[in-house]
Amino acid sequence: MMHDWYFGGMHWIWWILWLILIFWIFLIPYPTPGQRRSKDKAMEALRERYAQGELSDEEFEQKKKVLQNRKK
Repeated sequence: MMHDWYFGGMHWIWWILWLILIFWIFLIPYPTPGQRRSKDKAMEALRERYAQGELSDEEFEQKKKVLQNRKK
């Protein structure tokens, strides 16, 4: 009858640790809603220059294509 309390209740700690591990595995790879995602700095700079009028439409599109091809 004493085998029901094997480890003196320690089995609950192991279950909690397993649950924490499972949650950690599935939740860590995904950013939380308030977390900033890393952006492509080059594309951000290109958009900034375009917004300030430093680049024409054609220049912007050409440079954007170059940056997108570089990612592949």
